Amino acid sequence: MRILIYSYNYYPEPIGIAPLMTELAEGMVKRGHQVRVITAMPWYPAGEIAAKYKGKLFCNEVINGVKVQRCYIWTSKKRNLLSRIGFEVSFACLSLIQALNGWRPDVILLTVPGLPVCVPAAIVSGIYGSPIVLNLQDILPDAAVHVGLINNQTMIKVLKTLEKFAYKTATKISVIADGFTKNITNKGVALEKIVEIPNWVDINFIKPLVRENNWFRREHQLEDKFVVLYSGNIALTQGLETVIDAAARLQHCPEIALVIVGEPKALAKLQQYCQKHQVNNVRLLPFQPRQKLPDMLAGADVGLVVQKKNVLDFNMPSKIQVLLASGRAIVASVAATGTAASAIRRSGGGIVTAPEDSIALAQAIQELYQDRDRAVRLGQQGRAFAEQNYSFELALDKYEQLFASVIPNRILSLIPKSEV
Repeated sequence: MRILIYSYNYYPEPIGIAPLMTELAEGMVKRGHQVRVITAMPWYPAGEIAAKYKGKLFCNEVINGVKVQRCYIWTSKKRNLLSRIGFEVSFACLSLIQALNGWRPDVILLTVPGLPVCVPAAIVSGIYGSPIVLNLQDILPDAAVHVGLINNQTMIKVLKTLEKFAYKTATKISVIADGFTKNITNKGVALEKIVEIPNWVDINFIKPLVRENNWFRREHQLEDKFVVLYSGNIALTQGLETVIDAAARLQHCPEIALVIVGEPKALAKLQQYCQKHQVNNVRLLPFQPRQKLPDMLAGADVGLVVQKKNVLDFNMPSKIQVLLASGRAIVASVAATGTAASAIRRSGGGIVTAPEDSIALAQAIQELYQDRDRAVRLGQQGRAFAEQNYSFELALDKYEQLFASVIPNRILSLIPKSEV
C-alpha cells in the first residue's frame, strides 16, 4: 500500500504524537509499504522551529525509508488565539502543496489534533479518490474548551463545524480509547464507522530494568530515594501544581523524592511555584534523549499520571502505556470516570486517586512507599498487561488491516508507479 500520513508532529520531536507517528510510519515501511508523511518543521514542545529547519518554506527528506515532507508553520512562544490561528492556517495551506507533491496515496491517515487540517486532507482525498482514516488522539474542540484554551464562542463554533466535517469525510475513524467511542457516537457518528486501536509502546525498547546502579538515580543524587517520576508534556490538561502540593505534604519523609521531567519553560514556572510554597523535595529536570528513556523510567519506583478533573473522555495520555511497559507502579491523579482511570484499572498496574487532590495523591504515594512489595506487584501486573494489549506489532497488525479494508480497489496498489 501507499500510505500518506498527515500529522502536525514527527521525528525529531521527542514527545506527544511525534514518536507514535514516527514508529507507525517506519513500521509500515518495514512491512513493505510505501509511506509519505506530511508534517511541519520540528517545533514542539519548544514553540519555535528547530535551528536546522529555520528559514525554509519546504523541506523533503528520507528518514529510515519514510519520505518526510515538511512545510513552514507560523509559531510563537505566546500561546494565544492569534498564534494558534496563524499556526493552523499556515500549516493547512502549505501542507496541501506538499501533499500534492508526490505519488497518489491508496489511503490517508489523518491525525487529530488539529481540526483545520481536515480541509486539505479532504481536498487530497477528493483529487486522488483516496479514503481517509481519521485518527483521534484528542477530541477537539472538547479538549481545548474544557481546559480553557479556547473560550471565544465564534472560534468554538468554527471548530465544531470542522469536527463534524472531519467525521463526515472520514471513511473510518480510529480511536485510542473506549471513552472516545462514547463521546463521538453521542455526536451522531455511526458505531460501525469507528475502530478502537489503543496507542502502543515498543515493549522491547521500554522494559523493566534493574533499579540498582541506575545512571539516572546516580546522576541526580537519587540513589537512596523512593523516586516518584512524572515525565512528559506540562500543559493545561495536567495541573502539575497538584504534584508539588502533594510533595509539600510528604516533606516529613526525606526518603521520598518527586521528579518532574519536562520542557524548560514549563519547568521554570513550576520552580517558581516550588519556591513560593517552600517545597524542597521536588527535582525539576529537562527532557532526556530518547535512547535514555528506558533507564530513566527504571530509575523510578512509581510513575505519575496527572490530569485535571474536567478531563474525561476526550484525552488519553500515551504515557500510560509507557509506564506500564516499564514495569513500574502507577499513581494516577485523574477523574474516576475518565478514559485514563479506565485504562489503569483494567491493567491492574496502578492506583487511581481523585484529580486535583493533593492530599489523596500524597496518601497514595506514601502507601506505596511504605509497602514496596505492593509497588513491585503493581509494576509486574502492568508490564504483563502491556505485553498482552499494547505491543507495537499488535497495533501495526490492526492499522495494516484497517488501511487495507478501506481501499476501494486493491488493484490500484499493483499498477506500476509510472502509470499512475
